[in-house]
Amino acid sequence: MATAGSGASKSLKPSSQSLTSGDRRTVDKVFKRLDRLYQLSTNPRLGLRNSPPYLPELVSETATLLTQVWEPYRGSRPSSSQVPRGDEAEYLKVHVRHLLDKTDRAVLLFKEGRDKMFEETSSCRRNLTKLSLLFSHMLWELRSMFPGGQFHGDTYRPFKIEAEEFWRNSFGNKCIVEWASFKQQLQRVHAFEEGMESMALRSTINLTCNNYISVFEFDIFTRLFQPWKTLIRNWNQLAVTHPGYMAFLTYDQVKARLENYLHRPGSYIFRLSCTRMGQWAIGHVTNEGKIVQTIPQNTPLYQALIQGFKESCYLYPDGRDVNPDLTSLCEPAERDRVKVTEEQYELYCEIGSTFQLCKICTERDKDTRIQPCGHLLCQPCLTGWQKSDGHTCPYCRCDIRGTESILIEPYQPDSSPEEEQDNDDDEDEDDEDHEDIQLVIKKVAAMRRGHRVPSTYLNPPPLPPKSSGTPHCPSPHTQSRPSASHMQAKHSHSHPVSP
Repeated sequence: MATAGSGASKSLKPSSQSLTSGDRRTVDKVFKRLDRLYQLSTNPRLGLRNSPPYLPELVSETATLLTQVWEPYRGSRPSSSQVPRGDEAEYLKVHVRHLLDKTDRAVLLFKEGRDKMFEETSSCRRNLTKLSLLFSHMLWELRSMFPGGQFHGDTYRPFKIEAEEFWRNSFGNKCIVEWASFKQQLQRVHAFEEGMESMALRSTINLTCNNYISVFEFDIFTRLFQPWKTLIRNWNQLAVTHPGYMAFLTYDQVKARLENYLHRPGSYIFRLSCTRMGQWAIGHVTNEGKIVQTIPQNTPLYQALIQGFKESCYLYPDGRDVNPDLTSLCEPAERDRVKVTEEQYELYCEIGSTFQLCKICTERDKDTRIQPCGHLLCQPCLTGWQKSDGHTCPYCRCDIRGTESILIEPYQPDSSPEEEQDNDDDEDEDDEDHEDIQLVIKKVAAMRRGHRVPSTYLNPPPLPPKSSGTPHCPSPHTQSRPSASHMQAKHSHSHPVSP
């Protein structure tokens, strides 16, 4: 883990940097450009489809939120009670400067494109769609930094635990850093080359297309290319070399592109979802010649693509014959080890079981840990649970943020005193795995019958050991393989995407 960067500030005190009259004039220009862009984008001749990213709606919502954010600073004298906190002023300066640049570009596109703007297949319209996606990303970021119009960028936490630790250790409570500073810190923990690879990485992480990386953008990137331990490797195989990856496409554009492959079921492409940031949307052609777009839930993209390949749904990336082999991404660098303590060994001996046995199926050993609660179970049970129950842990109802592959080391009664002491030192902060077996089994049985048991019936047990790890790909020998015709209804962890 990287140590704190030289410029990291962990203080929540007001920033010494203030917003100037020049910054306020820039904001006034932004509002004028947004108003002009709204008029141009609502021209009936343009005929924009009301599906994400819908430019008129984006412009309107951006103006509304921007009004809230800048209200304390827009007068001739900013409110004395409103002082920028942390790097709030720096973020606002960067945001409005680049928002002005992008609105200028969009307005100029209408001026230069003239009548071509009204042709859906023209390059001018494609450029407008790309700008619409940039406006969407900027709005998502502003909402994250200023929920309800109030600055919370210094308390924003990346979704993945390892990503959060990296950002705080590197940049403290800052919410935005220059690319050069970010790159230097990232290279401390993930190796990548200068030059073309570095440029490609920046273009992927930097959703708002400026020379800065926000904690929001970093969060989205780490969620898209999880797990953390193989982050750059995953990015290289999924975004750099994979022919199915599309950087700037919308729902409608995916549909239009796949219509070229209706004669070839199994053709697919994937993109960043613009309605659920941090998640992927995969579009593919079914055996019936239909186009379906789904969002994989609680699973890395490579696992969804591998599973879809097994089910004969994701066969031809962008209609091509060669489908990249992603199985190497399923190989964890190193599985975390969970050592069974003497107390846990004796407890489970009394009930005729073992600590390592999965308490849901009582057939397989636990090999997966849920983040962040730390509860243990086997991968097939977790997969089955997620298909029916969604995003929460079957034991404590905590949201599932990720999973880790673990290996349980059974307790050895004949261990030497020194070895036992070492084990105690390693596990001195671990609680015993005391799942209420009967309640969990009853809940799973009710789930399989199609009934939900109220979560109040299930008391959360003490947390088992916690540490970072890498999720692994479910074994094909432990999962059933549905036919391709049932892909839309049964595809693991996926939900249909609406426009």
